[in-house]
Amino acid sequence: MLAGSMLAGLATPLGALPAGAVPAVQGDVLTFGQTQAALPPLAPAEGVHGMVVSAQHLASEVGAHILAQGGNAADAAVAVAYALAVVYPAAGNIGGGGFMTLRAPDGHAVFIDFREHAPLAATETMYQDAKGTVIPNLSIVGWKAVAVPGTVAGMDMILRRWGHMTRQQVMAPAIALARDGFILAEGDVQLLNTSTADFARDPEARRIFLRPDGTPLQVGDRLVQADLADSLSLIARSGAAAFYRGPIADAIVQASKVGGGILQSEDFRRYTPRVLPTLTCSYRGYQVDTAPPPSGGGVALCEMLTILSGYDMHKLGLHTAPAVQREVEAMRRAYADRQDLGDPAFVQNPVTHLVDPSYARQVRAAIPTDRAVPSASLKPGQIEPEKHETTQFSVADDRGMAISVTYTLNGWFGAKVIGGHTGIFLNDEMDDFSSRPGVPNMFGIVGSAANAIAPGKTPLSSMSPTILSRNGKPVMVIGSPGGSRIPTIVLSTILGVVDYGLDIQQAVDLPRIHEQWQPEPVEIEQGALTEAVARTLEQEGYKFAPHAPWGVAEGILVGSPRLGGRHVGMARYFGGFDRRHPGGAAVGE
Repeated sequence: MLAGSMLAGLATPLGALPAGAVPAVQGDVLTFGQTQAALPPLAPAEGVHGMVVSAQHLASEVGAHILAQGGNAADAAVAVAYALAVVYPAAGNIGGGGFMTLRAPDGHAVFIDFREHAPLAATETMYQDAKGTVIPNLSIVGWKAVAVPGTVAGMDMILRRWGHMTRQQVMAPAIALARDGFILAEGDVQLLNTSTADFARDPEARRIFLRPDGTPLQVGDRLVQADLADSLSLIARSGAAAFYRGPIADAIVQASKVGGGILQSEDFRRYTPRVLPTLTCSYRGYQVDTAPPPSGGGVALCEMLTILSGYDMHKLGLHTAPAVQREVEAMRRAYADRQDLGDPAFVQNPVTHLVDPSYARQVRAAIPTDRAVPSASLKPGQIEPEKHETTQFSVADDRGMAISVTYTLNGWFGAKVIGGHTGIFLNDEMDDFSSRPGVPNMFGIVGSAANAIAPGKTPLSSMSPTILSRNGKPVMVIGSPGGSRIPTIVLSTILGVVDYGLDIQQAVDLPRIHEQWQPEPVEIEQGALTEAVARTLEQEGYKFAPHAPWGVAEGILVGSPRLGGRHVGMARYFGGFDRRHPGGAAVGE
């Protein structure tokens, strides 16, 4: 339970709103009061022909520039992905992988899985010692943690199938940023400082990401990445073949062998991204297209939305005790249900059952509305630990195409190794598999047999790039990093927009609540609950754990700043970027 001194720091006008009310608005922006980070009001960014939102302003500007040159959302998304590899190297990548939800102008939505694959030499026990004990850090740092990257193959396929511009056109901005460098701002330096000691241990990283005297780069320094520029130029000329069958693959495989890794040339030659049907559900008349397995995040999101659809959340009121109680119990149930999910090429996933409205009715019937449900009373879910250090970007164009992308190196700067003279950081995505299925890890989380390591397998993820549409047109694009918290971040933003009438920036700024079955306490950002709401919920049996701000959601609304609102001049696209980490931007065209 929260001590009174902690509760006092959480007070905010948000939780004090009466049932059915929405937050106080000055002009067209939300008044937060004492929220996390005391964010000042900010109106959504506006665009006439499209919108790009990402965690790094230079990458957002690159995407908007591509739209201005006549490119569509697919062209802009590929350009942003490569730009983030340069200006957001902690998570932007060509040495990792991710997911994309793409809704074409004809209304057809697809899910593109360009997530990393386990190497062919991978084994289920590769991170265990002779006694079966998991060896600390072996799946996190160094070459043995690296899975086969998928970003380049994914971007090449996306550009060929849905884009209009050439690789040279969409990659030119990223190449220029790498070759000429860019001036580091506070947010850039904060990310670099997460891994200074790791840079010092890797000769390639030390040469690029530290000053000549070995000290960290500072605000105002210019970061030049000439090796990465050469790699990007090679990909621009020759496409995915340069990365998977050419000198880049050769350099990475050689560095892996020298560093004790298991990557082989055949791993790269065999890599192929997948195009899958989206996981689709509905909420308040909106079609929700999100991530299917190998993401468990989209399943959790749809299950939570389907459960909450049976309550009048608007009438209950934003962050009131009754509304929070129902949100938390929907979260608890969905996370407990995330069992036996895994790569659909290897396991049968019970997705249809978990998102079935009739199952949601059964869940609602079993949820009390005046007390907490003990997590121990629910069937144990098998939630995999997943790093929070990912990144999201969202794109919409005036042709009716909308794209949501979440991609990652897993931890900041991945496995903290660079592939020879390629300038490319490699992922530590093997850590997203179960190192020892059936045994609790250091967090008490039980490893899932469905997510056990196997050659060529894709690890389970919580990444949930999501698009909402209505009457055949996209209306919202959203996603976020945040590890296991991703589904609840996306849920919070959707509820803010759909149920509470917030504009997209307000919904992204909304202080967050998270419950994932185990551990049992409800995590809350500063400003999420008033003291009165928290005390009411404590009396109902809830325990709270104050937590530093999490996630970096990036969202777009199409048509007006808030659903059902009016146009603002010529603007048709409205972007909200997450200010929990400095440096991001929503840029309209």
